Order: sequence, then structure tokens, then C-alpha cells
Amino acid sequence: MIGRLPVCTRDTLEMVRRWLMSARALLCPKCRRLIGSEEAVCSWCGTARSSAWWRLVGAMGGSSAASWTLAALLTLNLLFYALSLMLSRKLDPGGSLLSPGNNSLLMLGASGVIPIDYYGRFWTLLSANYLHGGILHLLFNMMALRQVGPWVVTEYGASRMFSIYTLGGVCGYGVSYWAGVPFTVGASAALCSLIGALLYFGKSRGGSYGSAVYREVSGWVVGLFLFGLLFPGINNWAHGGGLVAGIGLGMLLGYQERRRETSLHHLLALTCAGATIAALGWSLFVARI
Repeated sequence: MIGRLPVCTRDTLEMVRRWLMSARALLCPKCRRLIGSEEAVCSWCGTARSSAWWRLVGAMGGSSAASWTLAALLTLNLLFYALSLMLSRKLDPGGSLLSPGNNSLLMLGASGVIPIDYYGRFWTLLSANYLHGGILHLLFNMMALRQVGPWVVTEYGASRMFSIYTLGGVCGYGVSYWAGVPFTVGASAALCSLIGALLYFGKSRGGSYGSAVYREVSGWVVGLFLFGLLFPGINNWAHGGGLVAGIGLGMLLGYQERRRETSLHHLLALTCAGATIAALGWSLFVARI
């Protein structure tokens, strides 16, 4: 989720995590076939649906490019969370041990009306996707990336997946800024764009598999909507913006069954990678890390 998760939501967060990872059908992160909601392991390859992400990252996506892309996203999120904690010890000495303070998040690229209007940091529309307000915030988003990321790579390819993740996250935070959200961080704007791309894929592809994908992903969307309504501190504007952007990007870029990845898709992904490196590098320079 985007924004700081209050301590009172710990039990609810665990309940939602179990619902997402256990009570629902999902795509096997190793062989990429659907695991039924009643199955503890994949009936095709035997992979446990609860396997740790670090054991599966090498198998994600089915290619070295896909594996590298997903591993890089996980690593960058973990790295910037660690850096935010280190910086918080200097700038927010009275803060929580595992929750970086607002000053450190601001320096590293948090987005919103305050960073953009008061400090002119438009690049935070990208950098905020790699920052988190606490350990539960980080873990929840990384578990979602582990589940959704390989599925999008399978249907769209690694280059299109990364472009959707990056551009969808920027669009989500753009909507959030337009709506007047003052201060926000988190990867779920980008994650919602991946969900939006899967929603479009399922509806567009049709058939038994497409319909199953659409029903499954629609359940995630309903869950996100309800979670955002029930608990404070959730940036629903960024969620909605990312979701709509993902649908649009999925339609614009196409998916594997209709259009294989081309050099233009790879070029777009490289451009997104360059912009990400520039935004995160500039945030490190600003924070003097």
C-alpha cells in the first residue's frame, strides 16, 4: 500500500496476505501455470505456493532477462528501504526503528504536493515508487510483486512489464498529485498498473483462460478497493491512477499472444531504466548518500 501503515492494521495485513497468497488461485511462480485455490502446491511442478521469493526469483519469467528485471526491482526496493532507515537515524532520530521518518523519505524522493510544489521535485513521481514507510509496507508490496510480476512477464514479456511498472507508477503518482495528496511513498501505484495490465489481458484474450485471469484479477481489484476504504493512510488516488494507466498501457503495448516484443518495446524499457537510474541517482545526490 502507499503511505504509512498504522500498527493497528498488522493483524488485518496478515489476513489480507493469507487471502491473496493462499485463499486465491494464482500463477505458479516457477512453471507459470494456474494453481487452484484449494492446492497447497502446484500440481504441475510441485512448487509450494508459499515458497520464499529469493528461492523463486531465478525461475521467474522463464528467461534471464525476466529474472534479472524482477530481481532488480526487488533489490532496488530493499536497498532504498535500508538507505531510508540509515538516513532517518540522522534526520529523524526520534523515529521508529523500522519506519523511516518523513524527513529522510523527503530527501530520498517521496512524492506529493509538498515535494513537488514547494521543492520543485517532479522527478519524485518516479522515485517514490521505490520508497516505503515501514517494514510491513515493504513486505506487503514485495509479496505482491512476487505474485503479480512473473504473471505479467509471462503475458507481456520482460521489457513491456518493466515499462508498464515504471510508467504506470508515474501516472499513479501524477493522479495523486493532481488530487492534492500532500506526501506519499510506496510501490503499489506501479503494482496496480501491473494488475491493470492483467485485467486488460484477461478481458481482451477471452476464452476459458482469459476469463479465469479476468475473474481472478477482478477479485484483487475489489480487495484493494475495500482495503483502501476501510483503513486510513491509503493513497487510493495513486492506486486508481496506476490501475487505469496499466489498462491503457496493456492496450497500447499489446501482449505476447497478439504481438511479440519488438525493438521498440526494448527501447522503451531502456528509456524507462535510464529515467529510473537518473531519478534514484539524483535522490542519492540530494540526500548526500
